[in-house]
Amino acid sequence: MRALTFGLAAVLIPAWSLLAGETPATPAATEVEKPPVTEVEKPPVAVKPLIAVYDLAGKLVEAGQHKQSLLDMDTSRPLTLFDLTKSLGRALTDSAVKAVVLDADGAELDFAQIQEIRTHLLALREAGKDVWLYSEHLSNRIALLGSAANHFALMPEADCAFNGIYAESMYFKGLLDKLGVQADVIHIGDFKSYGETYYRSGPSDYAKQQEEILISSIFEQLVEQVASGRKLPVDKVSSLIDDGALTAAGVVAAGLADEVLYRTEFVKKLRETYGKEAKFDRKYQLPDLDGPDINGLLDVFQLMFRNKSDASKSKKDYVAVVALDGDISDESVAPVRTQILKLIKDEHAKALVLRVNSPGGSALASEVLWEAADQWKRGGRPLVVSMGGVAASGGYYVSSGADRIFAEPGTITGSIGVVGMKFVLSGALEKLGITTHAIQRGKNAGAMSMTREYSKEEAEMIRKSMSTVYSTFKKRVTDGRGKALKGDLEPLAGGRVYSGKDALAIGLVDELGGLREAIIHAKRSTKLPKLDVRQLPEPKSPIEGLFAKPDKDETEIIRAGHAPSVSLQLHQWLATGGLLEALPPSARAGVVRLAGRIDAFKGSPILLLGPELNLRW
Repeated sequence: MRALTFGLAAVLIPAWSLLAGETPATPAATEVEKPPVTEVEKPPVAVKPLIAVYDLAGKLVEAGQHKQSLLDMDTSRPLTLFDLTKSLGRALTDSAVKAVVLDADGAELDFAQIQEIRTHLLALREAGKDVWLYSEHLSNRIALLGSAANHFALMPEADCAFNGIYAESMYFKGLLDKLGVQADVIHIGDFKSYGETYYRSGPSDYAKQQEEILISSIFEQLVEQVASGRKLPVDKVSSLIDDGALTAAGVVAAGLADEVLYRTEFVKKLRETYGKEAKFDRKYQLPDLDGPDINGLLDVFQLMFRNKSDASKSKKDYVAVVALDGDISDESVAPVRTQILKLIKDEHAKALVLRVNSPGGSALASEVLWEAADQWKRGGRPLVVSMGGVAASGGYYVSSGADRIFAEPGTITGSIGVVGMKFVLSGALEKLGITTHAIQRGKNAGAMSMTREYSKEEAEMIRKSMSTVYSTFKKRVTDGRGKALKGDLEPLAGGRVYSGKDALAIGLVDELGGLREAIIHAKRSTKLPKLDVRQLPEPKSPIEGLFAKPDKDETEIIRAGHAPSVSLQLHQWLATGGLLEALPPSARAGVVRLAGRIDAFKGSPILLLGPELNLRW
């Protein structure tokens, strides 16, 4: 069972009568006025200072929904970005919260997530609250978070690797040639570079050009935000990045951090600053992440047969937050689509915030989810998109119809283009001594055979289908974005990829901001006085998801189905022998990403996928 390491406290009690402008009632005319009663003023009750403590180690997920696996009996449910930002928002308005403390070592946060957290930290600073950060490593992530802290301490012998941005793409043509495998790829859009890693030995000029622009934008944001937070010249931060031999003491001397302390000294200083009465809270105002206690087989049976009320039904009006996280495939969009259709029938769901963190995937699955979002929008209720670390290609497709799109400056988005691809295995089979014989009826029946390349006629057929998808993609964007687009779409499309900051300038997004800003906008759009905010489907631990009650919703007579997940099967196979955990983090992420691509290809050869870019920062 995973230990819970996040926490926050927040209690806001507004003076409603004063805010509403209420005045004391005048006595009735028949009443005899009585002399006022002199009351002895009572001393105010001292509020113990509350210090919210966050251990940011691990991955901060978007949806909080685990793929069900019999191999995974973890009872803890993940912390989502929604949980964290909601807690930080409450800390901002809670007078008891005097400070927040972050231990960010081991954090697996993407650039956009850190930018969103940093915005919350700066708001806390503006409200007069302290932000403390401790780390044993100075990375780009830590430097960016530390720029929002007024107490940033490093271990005296901290590893300092504040070195800038490094993006690396692997090209597999040489390997595939040795194996006798050929990638047959068709692109619509010169900048649509997905697939190049399988049939080229290096990037095309178009791919190189857009990657240079994207990485430059992200690097500039990193330097500018660290510089502004630490009140340092931009040139000085750039020179520190290029130093290559930074020490913890040198980092402090340069102004990137405030002091060097051992962890015990850091804790001692916290206690001295806020006194013996201070409460250091790691769990306040967060959902129970520990999950049910499973100490034996009886506990498993109780979980299996527990009759829980339908928590998805609410009697209060609310804004729903629904997340699409990962590659777009039949499997990944099915629960998101089902949830949106349920919300359409819920009169208490007054607005929808769709959180999109996806590089794209299947063109068909993207259209399926777009249609569900469009059905919601036709009901006249607000649809707001909040983009995560990446919302490109199919991720942008499903976002395009929103009333308003929010992105962080470092979000990777755009990639409006189409790619078609299949692997030809005839050479590999030949090396293995395997031959094939085929019988075909129908001119194009064998187009998707993996034992031969596309014929000229088949390639033209696929290209025509892709052109149709591309036209539909552009229509979705032009219809959804309307006059917000800065000029004609075609020069902005063609597979071009943008940072959120650059996407704002050309009208692909409406506003820079995170999930909090998207929720605030959704609330205001309803023009209703008070709304709850709920993340749906409710996050579950793997074991809770495995034993969850079957969905008996009758929203649809016939439902969009999906085949078993290749990525889940691959994950289970690797986990059985401990192979997945034995891989380094980058390789482990690569295996999961590859499996997701297989899921996307499985349904259709036509994909809406952004470029392969392994960003190390």
